[in-house]
Amino acid sequence: MGSYAGLGEVGGKRILVRSDLNVPLDGTTITDDGRIRASVPTIKALADAGARVVVTAHLGRPKGELDPAYSLAPVAARLGELLGQDVAFATDTVGESARQVVAGLADGQVAVLENVRFNAGETSKDDAERGAFADQLAGLADAFVSDGFGVVHRKQASVYDVAQRLPHAMGGLVAAEVDVLRRLTVDPERPYVVVLGGSKVSDKLGVIDNLLGKADKLLVGGGMVFTFLAAQGHEVGKSLLEEDQLDTCRDYLRRAHEAGVELLLPTDIVVDTEFPSGDRTPAPGVVPASEIPSDSLGLDIGPDAAADYAKALADARTVFWNGPMGVFEVDAFAAGTRAVAEALTKVDGLTVVGGGDSAAAVRTLGFDEAAFGHISTGGGASLEYLEGKELPGITVLLDEEE
Repeated sequence: MGSYAGLGEVGGKRILVRSDLNVPLDGTTITDDGRIRASVPTIKALADAGARVVVTAHLGRPKGELDPAYSLAPVAARLGELLGQDVAFATDTVGESARQVVAGLADGQVAVLENVRFNAGETSKDDAERGAFADQLAGLADAFVSDGFGVVHRKQASVYDVAQRLPHAMGGLVAAEVDVLRRLTVDPERPYVVVLGGSKVSDKLGVIDNLLGKADKLLVGGGMVFTFLAAQGHEVGKSLLEEDQLDTCRDYLRRAHEAGVELLLPTDIVVDTEFPSGDRTPAPGVVPASEIPSDSLGLDIGPDAAADYAKALADARTVFWNGPMGVFEVDAFAAGTRAVAEALTKVDGLTVVGGGDSAAAVRTLGFDEAAFGHISTGGGASLEYLEGKELPGITVLLDEEE
């Protein structure tokens, strides 16, 4: 029998693994199995070492009630395909089915429990309610492995409280994520370029705050661009605009200038008169960023900006990218995101794609994941780490080491 880092011999033991299997579904069809594939190595290592592996995870936000639309059944089936072995599925999380399925496991076998968020105790803000549910989860296992990086910023029962109740260890995925994020925050190799996109400035306030003092260049794309452009006094038409963040954006522009950080905004924008939807054929046009028509909205950075951003990335030694440059799901507005991804594949150094939509974009646009240094499985967790926040699901694993 083999051992697993920090837990010693695991053969014959019931190991509860918190994975991140929160994949997008179209009905019962998984449209992107990246997170399941990322969870396989740790589960396989434990099973190969003779452990009886009990996987717990969430899917969506079912609000503490059973909702068949958020069942992990299709995920369990896909996990079995990727592992090349049958995976048992419990139709509840800590009830009769879970107890029977776990009791029926032989050494080296794997089971998946139903969506942990079907239990209100998982996400409860009440320590006692969360703890009571964690007691039930912990009762199914002899030890705990935390491998769901996408949830380590959450103080939830299956992430935080269970670790206080069982011998515990970091899974390989979480350990790799933490290692990469440390390399981004502790003495990164320079030039250090941060690319931020996505829809809202407000989602990225903390990370911009923290990185303005650390990065050499900050490239801004996506919907958040328009609040920066408006802060400079430009017309942004019908584009996404957070008026309550205008002063914040002005402050960022001033601070970047004072700190000698190059904050790049796009010089041109791809616009249309409507957000892409339904059967309407997109009618994209390209305009200078300072001349967005009042009847149009920006949906991607323009070709000149894409070339500028690629050039700004060319000599980088460390890159962190979080958030697409435009509505990449629609081909007419995908060129900016594609250009940034392409530029990252050519960087001689550490490139980190920061989870969420950026990781989805890389896969949707057909890039080989191996061309990037690291594709994070946790957008929110990555951002909070880079903001300098403590992640409860990590802190609880390290308590005994300090």
